[in-house]
Amino acid sequence: MQVILLEDVPSLGKAGDLVKVAEGYGRNYLIPQRKAIWASEKSIKALEVQKRQIQQGIEKAKKKAEKLSQQIEQATCTLSKPVGESGKLFGSVTSKEIEEYLKRIGIQVDRKKIHIEEPIKSVGLYTVPIKLHPEVTAHLKVWVVQE
Repeated sequence: MQVILLEDVPSLGKAGDLVKVAEGYGRNYLIPQRKAIWASEKSIKALEVQKRQIQQGIEKAKKKAEKLSQQIEQATCTLSKPVGESGKLFGSVTSKEIEEYLKRIGIQVDRKKIHIEEPIKSVGLYTVPIKLHPEVTAHLKVWVVQE
């Protein structure tokens, strides 16, 4: 029996997969629990159309992320922070400060996408990766200067 999974089932497949299962397993467990539907010709065609639409959406999101990546890589973020005698910052540069800077120049990026590997605690030039899409990562140059 072939079924189309409606949600992820461990050791069987992911949502949207067309899988072959034992008839009893499909009829007595997967379909009643609404984890799968019976794979008819109509549902298979609908699945193919849905997969095509999802793929087009993913490609569109990737192109948008690449365009945004180019804007981010052309920008240079300059943050002035109070500095102690040894050249260390009081506190550190946070992703929130970088997000606010990007908003000021007209680029909307979620703070959770800004990945600062190690806390920025001294004056200098840093490259901060911003993961815009699973396949697209922009690198923002951040200058930290003394206030």
